[in-house]
Amino acid sequence: MNLMDIVQGILGLGASVMLPIIIFIVGIVFRVKVKDAIISGLTVGVGMIGISLVLDLLTTSVGPAAQAMVERFGLHLTIVDAGWPAVAAATWAQPIAAVMIPVILIINLVMLALNWTKTLNIDIWNYWHMSAAAATGYFVTGNFFFGILCGAIYTVIVLLFADFTAPKVQEYYGLEGVSLSTGSAQGFAMVALPINWVYQRIPIIKDLNVKPEKIQERFGIFGEPMIMGIVIGGFLGFLGGYDLGGIAKIGMTMGGVMFLMPRMVKILMEGLIPIQESAQAFLQKRFGDREIYLGMDAALATGSPAALSTGLLMVPITLFIAVILPGNHVLPFADLATIPFFAALVVPFNKGNILHSVISLSIVMVFSLWMATSFAPVLTDMAQGIIKFPQNASMISNFDTGGNFLNWIFLELSELVKSIF
Repeated sequence: MNLMDIVQGILGLGASVMLPIIIFIVGIVFRVKVKDAIISGLTVGVGMIGISLVLDLLTTSVGPAAQAMVERFGLHLTIVDAGWPAVAAATWAQPIAAVMIPVILIINLVMLALNWTKTLNIDIWNYWHMSAAAATGYFVTGNFFFGILCGAIYTVIVLLFADFTAPKVQEYYGLEGVSLSTGSAQGFAMVALPINWVYQRIPIIKDLNVKPEKIQERFGIFGEPMIMGIVIGGFLGFLGGYDLGGIAKIGMTMGGVMFLMPRMVKILMEGLIPIQESAQAFLQKRFGDREIYLGMDAALATGSPAALSTGLLMVPITLFIAVILPGNHVLPFADLATIPFFAALVVPFNKGNILHSVISLSIVMVFSLWMATSFAPVLTDMAQGIIKFPQNASMISNFDTGGNFLNWIFLELSELVKSIF
């Protein structure tokens, strides 16, 4: 058994198994009682199972609706969005990917020890974003050490950006002691936040306030998250050409997602709180008032009605942009259901304003589609013989990596290095 098999075996256990183990180890390191560390780990695992079940409900509903929209409106674009699982599989198939796991951990621990970051990134299954940057650098240049350098720089950026966004994340989502260290969410936010800054200073637009609380205040029952989910889900079904039964079914499913997700996140946070409190006490005893954040998956943000509503509304908007955008050749498909994750770090900086968040992400999607188009040749070559391509697709790309600014800059850097050397 080689290193890659071991890494794949560990990651194959999934978040619901890995998280309890990681939380238990972190708890013991920070002097939590063994019994409490076990309970915290298992509680977090149960919470992650709940989140995964609700996310599966989301993706299995939004995916077919998006496909129905594509077929109904006759969209014909030459590069198919194969989704993050396909690109992740292509990433882990590269020999450099397994090496990146210990590299990422070592960089994180060194930065923590030197007080260069506050984030302890325990989101191990999302380390693949850093590994994707390393794989891109290696694949384009053929230089193993340059690939490692790309992954290392990506890791540093992720930790620093997680620190930067953590106060807003904690304030808006109520995720005390947590930062969001998912590379895809960060890549979209890096483009969106400067856009936020601009239009939040434009008269009239800056005063438009469409938050779930305001909707509830003005429209009563229609502002309830569950009802918002039903309405948005029904709208997606309508655009997909569903019959009344289909519209009602997807509407109820989205209503269920909006209702259940916050409760699943709450369960997970119940398990994290004791670990966070012990970590803070441990560090304060040794380093004064130093803080530590637990780097977690952006999926936690989907417990927010504003983040989830923004993501769902962006599905038809993204398809529309793809059709009219000059220079785009990507047909949005598999990653449409993951757009709520991309909204994770955008919504807090808009204070939950759905309209502002949709404006930001709509502009970001323009650049994302162009980036995904330019990334397609490399992602296609990386995936050849590793994954089964979608039907009628000769080239693939995606939003999570191909349309992610943070990954795209490493593609450009790699191609620049290749042209020079």
